[in-house]
Amino acid sequence: MSDGDVVLETSRLKIGYPSKKGSDSVVAEDLSLSLRRGELVCLIGPNGAGKSTLIRSLAGLDDPLAGLIELNGRDASLMSPKERARLTSVVLTDSTPSGMFTAYSLVALGRHPHTRWTGRLREEDRERIEWALRVVGAEDLAARQVGELSDGERQKVMIARALAQEASILILDEPTAFVDLPRRVELMRILGDLAHRVGIAVLLSSHDLELSLRCADTLWIMNSVGEIEVGAPEDLALSGKIGSVFASDKIDWDSEQGGFRLRRETTRFARVVGDCEVSLWTRRALARMGYVIRSEGDVSLSVTFDDREGDVIWNVAFLEGERNFRTLDAMVTWIKRRLLKENPPKKSDR
Repeated sequence: MSDGDVVLETSRLKIGYPSKKGSDSVVAEDLSLSLRRGELVCLIGPNGAGKSTLIRSLAGLDDPLAGLIELNGRDASLMSPKERARLTSVVLTDSTPSGMFTAYSLVALGRHPHTRWTGRLREEDRERIEWALRVVGAEDLAARQVGELSDGERQKVMIARALAQEASILILDEPTAFVDLPRRVELMRILGDLAHRVGIAVLLSSHDLELSLRCADTLWIMNSVGEIEVGAPEDLALSGKIGSVFASDKIDWDSEQGGFRLRRETTRFARVVGDCEVSLWTRRALARMGYVIRSEGDVSLSVTFDDREGDVIWNVAFLEGERNFRTLDAMVTWIKRRLLKENPPKKSDR
């Protein structure tokens, strides 16, 4: 993308909370960030890092302590609220209006920056509202009361309201919070489509690291002291940046699996031969029982697979011999019993 695609840019930005006593509470400083049209950016980081503070500052809801925020090359602090609303639309987790609103009426609020002083909707306003509902798949919700909607439905309507605003930047704070997994995936798909097909610049904060890794074009990873690493998800994973921000004394980043694994003191090692879907879930089952999966070196058991007329057979080789299983559950049950015999519980553990 060219520099002409940049729609939001910060320079030496300092965010936090001003203090009347003269000592500001600084969350992060010296932030130089850019957001481009057609890009889905996910802001991730541990709890308390300051993600919501950054989102609110970029959205114009909180004033920065210092530095510059530019929208389409203009100083955002010099813009009127109406000018800013025409460029940036915002969706907050707790910002859904209550009362006797229908979904259509709520989405129509997004046209406020564009209507005349009477607030009366014109034909082009109605077309934009209907388009916004259609894009997020909420056409059938238009006549329903907002209070009757599920969390996932309500988030769709709030995103439609933001789209009706016709801004080039969409900023969302935890849009998938309180939403079940299928709806989270659907919302992320919608937001990705809006970025890639419509050309909107989308920035959202999220606690869902795995979904962000799969869906984001760019990650902003904010650590516990307010520093931000920017890059493609794959680059940040391979460089160890993700692991360094989220790792703790209980979990480690697994670059091969693209996720975190529980850290255990163990002398159990296993090998799983194969790259098929079955081998992935077999590795996860063994890791849950405390095994470290390794491709080289000594192991206490090794698992291979056979395909017998469309049925998978798990072949487990161990020091004393070999066993075959027709289901993963049967293999796991046998291994658990074997481990229990090797290390029977002490009376103090019962």
